[in-house]
Amino acid sequence: MDPKAQETKEVPPFPVPTYRFNQKNEMFKRSIWDEKMKPYGQRLYREARYEEQAGFRQLDQAFRFASWNLEASAGFGNVRGNSGLYSWEGVAPRFKHWVELGGQVKESPEEMSRIVKKVARFYGADLVGICKVYPNLVYSHEYNRLTQEHYPIQIPEGCQSAIVMALEMDYEAIRTSPSAVEAAATGLGYSRMPFVANLMAIFIRHLGYRAFPCGNDTALSVPLAMDAGLGEAGRNGLLITRKFGPRVRLCKVFTDLSLHYDSYQPFGVTEFCQVCKKCAIHCPSQAISYGDMTTEGHNISNHSGTLKWYSNYEKCFQFWAKIRTDCANCIRVCPFNKPQGLLHDFVRWHIKHILWMDWFIVKMDDILGYGKQMKVDKYWA
Repeated sequence: MDPKAQETKEVPPFPVPTYRFNQKNEMFKRSIWDEKMKPYGQRLYREARYEEQAGFRQLDQAFRFASWNLEASAGFGNVRGNSGLYSWEGVAPRFKHWVELGGQVKESPEEMSRIVKKVARFYGADLVGICKVYPNLVYSHEYNRLTQEHYPIQIPEGCQSAIVMALEMDYEAIRTSPSAVEAAATGLGYSRMPFVANLMAIFIRHLGYRAFPCGNDTALSVPLAMDAGLGEAGRNGLLITRKFGPRVRLCKVFTDLSLHYDSYQPFGVTEFCQVCKKCAIHCPSQAISYGDMTTEGHNISNHSGTLKWYSNYEKCFQFWAKIRTDCANCIRVCPFNKPQGLLHDFVRWHIKHILWMDWFIVKMDDILGYGKQMKVDKYWA
């Protein structure tokens, strides 16, 4: 894919960007180079301090940083692409002769997709879908947080299929947001991502094909997941899945293995979000939009041009810096963020099929107390 090709007429059956986003403008990268955001990045990442308040004590922070350790020491998906467990090449040296021994495994795209999905779930994916990689879903440039280098991204020719995998985050830990305990659920998701993506890529390489694992690097995870049939984009800008709501982390593997593609499967999220607005109401930084969808974002960290809800990530990041950890209130309060069960599945059915009941479902969600913050001490009890 040519990184200079900023536009494409080839699009999936839902709105996608009309140009490729430069990863340098993503909020976490801006905290490295943008003078406006540097002070907040310094406070969030460098100014270590334990608090006496439950949720921010040494105990809670130890839980948080241990959960992040695999990503921070071996994954590197938030730092740079094509490195660590997200490396685009190679297999373990002791198994290399097995790869050289065989050719390409030949199965129909449908059969191979069935196998790939089974393998993904075996390795730890909670949801998995497959889609075509449209050029505008790939970043135009990558920004390396370690070296501060900025360079074009090009996925190798022929690797037009994406295996998109979603990993569930812990429901109880997310309920403590904002806190370091909630951040542990996020960190564990990020540490599982390189594990699952790496194993899937190695599996495909042993079948005789190329495979490139990715975390948050290289391409836009949410629209890829949408095209792979995993969910819809919500008012909070996150992927809303049918089974876990927004309580997931996403990774993907690009490959030249011939696969059968899934399709976008809306289930009433857009219509529900138009009524609900709980994520906007409970956002501490008021970064989430209350209004209608637009095509114009707030600043350069928004990928403008597509009709959707845009959040002000500068406000969001400033709040993270204030509390020195991340916040998941928009996940915690989302009515789709429920454990599986007959009642919750019944409600999800109504959201998809009986749109006029959305307001009533939101009202009942409030009355029943869903989305309220759980005390951290109760989590540890």
